[in-house]
Amino acid sequence: MGNPRAFDLGWLRAQRAAAAQPPLRPRVPLWSGASLIGSVEPDFLDQIDLQPLPDGRKQLLKEERDGRPGWHLLGDVTAGLNRVAAALHAVDLAGAWRDEQLAVHDQHGVRLGTVERAAVRPLGIATQAVHLVGQTVNGRFWVQQRAFDKPNDPGLWDTLMGGMVSAEDTLATALVRETWEEAGLHLADLQAVRHGGRLRTCRPARDGGGAGYVVEDIDWYHCTVPDGVTPVNQDGEVACFALMDGHALLQRMRDGEFTLEAALIQAALLA
Repeated sequence: MGNPRAFDLGWLRAQRAAAAQPPLRPRVPLWSGASLIGSVEPDFLDQIDLQPLPDGRKQLLKEERDGRPGWHLLGDVTAGLNRVAAALHAVDLAGAWRDEQLAVHDQHGVRLGTVERAAVRPLGIATQAVHLVGQTVNGRFWVQQRAFDKPNDPGLWDTLMGGMVSAEDTLATALVRETWEEAGLHLADLQAVRHGGRLRTCRPARDGGGAGYVVEDIDWYHCTVPDGVTPVNQDGEVACFALMDGHALLQRMRDGEFTLEAALIQAALLA
């Protein structure tokens, strides 16, 4: 779909490195029972005060396993993590509060519960997102400019659609919902919708007073937007949409005008 010679391979390597960064500071595991559900900086959770469980036990315990220090969440995963989220929010150590629950899985991908979206980065909980790349019949790209009041990457350019998979969603329902909310489009109005690939990003985050860490799997899709079909934002999270040809897209990506995720996804298509 593109011209590989147009790529600055040094730029592409730098983008891939930016999507696979270690934490700024050491982190320790966050467990629930025998399950690994996240990670935190060693003393991060000392900053919150949780009331004991009904049986008098502490909800969070510092402990070692096989000589490795970490934190152990006791009791129900959903209730416990949301109490932690509220406590982090109370001392300004959570991200932007969304009243949205995201799924929490163990190290084997088994779903154990849910947590408020604002707490996932401070607690190093893995998340899932979905993106849709839209091209016209003649190959131009529909892209969105993120609203300037968004807490993450305000004003940067993005794919046609990009959003989180909530706890209520499957990947398929998230694709449908986010495509409508962000672009005002129904999948039935688009052509040749297909799964393009999966991208994992791991990097430090500002949430939690700079103690956050992103671990996210992004499933991205590609489609053809028929002539005469125009995206229109529905949820107030998009400043505008624009059409860009491949050369303009590459230049703006190289100039740092796109989110990291959008740059890597669209680079995969152009290459």
